[in-house]
Amino acid sequence: MKKATVLVAIFSLLALAVNAQNKFIGSWEGAIKTTKTIRLIFHIKEDAGKLSATMDSPDQGVTGIACKAVNINGDSVTIDMSGIGIMYKGRMTTDTTIVGVWKQGGMGIPIDFMKTANPAELYRPQTPKPPFNYVSEDVIYPNKDKSIQYGATITMPKGKGPFPAVLLITGSGQQNRDEEIFGHKPFAVIADYLTRNGYAVLRVDDRGMGQTTGELKNVTTADFAQDAEVSLDYLRSRKEVDKKKVGLMGHSEGGMIAEMLASKRKDIDFIVLLAAPGINIKDMMKDQAGAVLASSGVDSSIVSQYRNLYGSMEDAALASKDAADMKEKMTLAVKTWKLSASQDAIKTVGISTAEDEADYVNQMQAAVSGAWFSYFLRFDPQPYLRSLSCKVLALNGDRDIQVPARTDLEGIRQSLAKSKTKVYEVKELKGLNHLFQQCTACTVKEYAALTETMSPTALRTIGEWLDANVKP
Repeated sequence: MKKATVLVAIFSLLALAVNAQNKFIGSWEGAIKTTKTIRLIFHIKEDAGKLSATMDSPDQGVTGIACKAVNINGDSVTIDMSGIGIMYKGRMTTDTTIVGVWKQGGMGIPIDFMKTANPAELYRPQTPKPPFNYVSEDVIYPNKDKSIQYGATITMPKGKGPFPAVLLITGSGQQNRDEEIFGHKPFAVIADYLTRNGYAVLRVDDRGMGQTTGELKNVTTADFAQDAEVSLDYLRSRKEVDKKKVGLMGHSEGGMIAEMLASKRKDIDFIVLLAAPGINIKDMMKDQAGAVLASSGVDSSIVSQYRNLYGSMEDAALASKDAADMKEKMTLAVKTWKLSASQDAIKTVGISTAEDEADYVNQMQAAVSGAWFSYFLRFDPQPYLRSLSCKVLALNGDRDIQVPARTDLEGIRQSLAKSKTKVYEVKELKGLNHLFQQCTACTVKEYAALTETMSPTALRTIGEWLDANVKP
């Protein structure tokens, strides 16, 4: 009897612990109120008895920030976001209320969270929502040696087909199959638009994201190109796809990958390049650094001087033998630049003192170090573009500050003129940014504030070109 009583007690304690956890599962909405209200939402989930959480900040255009840990002790909860310097500790006072303190930067701010079945969302009116008038199928497929599995969604018009088809390739950084950023899902929008107009579309989680596995350490664009090739082969294997009308659509770095694959495979009928590099990356990055600075209102003379500094840092990185050599070369580059730079430029960059210089060098070295950036910085798209024979559409927004349109589109145009392709169009779209949104300030920060995910003009331009050059 004693043993049974102990077991009953243990199971009762376990049940209490589970019930305590269950009370916290769900979405909780609160707000920091300073000069303006910033909404915060915790999404607490349970998987195999373990709690996890993500956080959204809709007013800042941020979603899905992973929390390090969620710890429950009776009615108390601690949500650990120490990776970004945040900790929230609270106590459940009712089934729908948590009273607690948000700790950040040495400050404690009282915030109460209310349980909600309808958490606030970023307003993204273009995001497709079911029911769809086409087939949407989630799929998983492996590479040849089965070391990586890829999670993807293929959308197809209803009917037997075969249909012309396109593989979407994401830009730099880990992204899911929708190329989601700030609540925007541009690849979902593109897939929906094209599928409604008669095209099969495959969009894929990047390795290490969603349902796609794979090692990320020391990978480069060349590895991502191999991933894209696996997806291309899968798309071509589908019986609903017209094998003679299969193409690639790549955004930013995804455009680089489209160029790479189309230059070596003759079974690619067309590529669509969305804000893809058209000049060597070293020069493009220098243009980008200047454009980003100019977008914040910095005087053009300072922008010009900073472009020179950035270029010298790139040169130092490319010429370095190892980390110590890179630091030495970068330090020398900064000191040399300061000898001729204006005081306003030095102040703007923030390298007035020796300590400032050291911090700047450390930040630059951290930014350019690693296998991916080393490969990226050395990449020149022009040899790939000159070797193309497939049809090509290249688009860029004239307000893009990440891949500045004027120089890159001209680089693409000149390279294609020397290629074997007989069908190509290079077009600058007015008023659009790097994400092909109609923008006002046209800064990176504005991406989140805009409700438009992708300009209808851009979608229509893509669709009309495909209808004219691929569908017939």
